[in-house]
Amino acid sequence: MKQFQDLSINIRGRLLDFRRPWIMGILNVTDDSFYEGCRDSSDEAISRRVLAIRDEGADCIDIGACSTRPGAHAVDAVLELQRLKSAIAIVRREWQDAVISVDTFRADVARHCVEAGADIINDISGGSLDPDMFDTVAELRVPYILTHMRGNPETMASLAQYDDVVADVISELAYRLRDLRERGVCDIIIDPGFGFAKNVEQNYTLLASLDEICKIGLPVLVGISRKSMIWRPLGISPADALPGTIALNSFALMHGASILRVHDVAQAVQARDTLSILNSQFSIKR
Repeated sequence: MKQFQDLSINIRGRLLDFRRPWIMGILNVTDDSFYEGCRDSSDEAISRRVLAIRDEGADCIDIGACSTRPGAHAVDAVLELQRLKSAIAIVRREWQDAVISVDTFRADVARHCVEAGADIINDISGGSLDPDMFDTVAELRVPYILTHMRGNPETMASLAQYDDVVADVISELAYRLRDLRERGVCDIIIDPGFGFAKNVEQNYTLLASLDEICKIGLPVLVGISRKSMIWRPLGISPADALPGTIALNSFALMHGASILRVHDVAQAVQARDTLSILNSQFSIKR
């Protein structure tokens, strides 16, 4: 696993580092997530999923209540917040010291979730869908996951035109980073936005150039779990895309990823820890 420098974030006064990359378990409290195996809408199902994510060794949990798959229609803010707050309460009950990320592009929803116990804001729009998001993050003083995306989930598939996808993504992220830093936001995680306004070929080009994205000097999150860039070229379904997910997640770890956002926690933990053993043996032999 490649580390460019010592990277860390401050979560409610705790300085947490990425010397061992994090595994972020996905909790979708929706009924329309693209991956059917990770839809949890009842309190009982949410509780089971939280315990599984915890027991399989995740470092944090990411809660989403509004599907952001290509073509998805956003649920209204009231329902999204209701779902998220309920899920946060269940996580805190089952896993008291969990690091909780909330997947939302709405500033007011993010604020209420942080007040309810969330630690990180994961905004798939990179601040583009709510003009108040950056000011809210600055005021709340919580870590922020800045994702590259164009348009919104309904339109982004039509906006995948780039002169150079790697250079353009880095440039567009840098523009947003400047706005965040001018507001005093320090704890920022970068997500290149695999699948968001990128086609399959562009996704693979981005992943192959992950080293360049990591040179921005911030923790990089890779979220490719069971996405169409894996199953579509292989002619399979998301349900059959675990082996491909493990392969690409391993590549991401070897090229600098600090966080893997995954549906399958145990398998990602095992891949990370196996690569760590390989790295330690290689270092000893050198």
